[in-house]
Amino acid sequence: MSIGRRGAVVLGAAAVVLAGCASGPEGGARTPPPLPTATTGGGSPAPGTTAAAPGRPRTLATGLRTPWAIAFLPDGDALVTERDTARLLRVTPQGRVTPVGEVPGVRPGGEGGLMGVAVSPSYDRDRYVYLYFTAADDNRVVRFRYDGRSLGEPRPIVTGIPKGSNHNGGRIAFGPDRLLYVATGEVYRTELAQDRGSLGGKILRVTPDGRPAPGNPFSSPVWSYGHRNVQGLAWDERRRLYATEFGQDRFDEINLIERGRNYGWPRVEGVQAGGGDRYTDPLLTWTTDEASPSGLAYADGSLWAAGLRGKRLWQVPVGPDGRAGRPIAHYEGEYGRLRAVVRAPDGALWLTTSNHDGRGTPAEEDDRILVIPLG
Repeated sequence: MSIGRRGAVVLGAAAVVLAGCASGPEGGARTPPPLPTATTGGGSPAPGTTAAAPGRPRTLATGLRTPWAIAFLPDGDALVTERDTARLLRVTPQGRVTPVGEVPGVRPGGEGGLMGVAVSPSYDRDRYVYLYFTAADDNRVVRFRYDGRSLGEPRPIVTGIPKGSNHNGGRIAFGPDRLLYVATGEVYRTELAQDRGSLGGKILRVTPDGRPAPGNPFSSPVWSYGHRNVQGLAWDERRRLYATEFGQDRFDEINLIERGRNYGWPRVEGVQAGGGDRYTDPLLTWTTDEASPSGLAYADGSLWAAGLRGKRLWQVPVGPDGRAGRPIAHYEGEYGRLRAVVRAPDGALWLTTSNHDGRGTPAEEDDRILVIPLG
């Protein structure tokens, strides 16, 4: 099933007032050409959507430095990456933070560094932890054994992902099919997004040892292409994959990801004019000042997208057919830039701030992990 023009929700009433600023790298402000008046479509939730309100956040951990990603171990503890320090941390549900160690080979800089983390779906047997980071010559995914105290020797399993100062992608996650999905950016080399021979500007799908997964559309690691800078991955209970993506001057996106589809960058930003089937339209768009969406989670019938420049948590109700209802903003401006959001084993959301990333204004407790009750 593809969601075309009629399935996209476009938010942009603020575009006229805020036309002077647009999303640069990770939501950094810059001045684009004037924007036309944006229209709002899909104002009513899709049939069957619900939007139960989340509870008030509580602070779980403080004093972190640009926490980028969170993945849970079977015992309920979480592994948390810090982009700029290259540290991997272990955080308990009670808020105890223990450094696991500094990951060797990481070369932080700009938007690069230690980014995604994923725990093997067979962790009880194999003890594998996967990390995505910027190395000396590329972005890469490596696999370690983790004995509960320290990391073993790294084994690169996906290499040659283009690196740059910005747009390094970085999110990794195991899907319901127990395969590893890897979100990459086009590092401002826009031609890479349409080049199916490049790993830049793509969502990759690989086996746990890094080989192209069976059923991939191009006999390569590539699952979908035409992406600018994918920052979040999440699946709903029907095994549908959604992804957040930074726009340029006009629209940030959530996309419903389907095998082999072309999501249009750099030829299209947002919904394509005139329709057509060559490119897949986003499920939903925001103006760039409202979002710069990074982490993405699915819980209780909604997608939850953490906004960097938007400084809010977006809730997007999703119907049984995969269509999006009208998004709801939570905690706008209360915690600054928001980076990672994941569903914890107990059903709550864990949310990180990103105010030490060079674009925020850190508060005394920043960066921190917040816990948000649902239901």
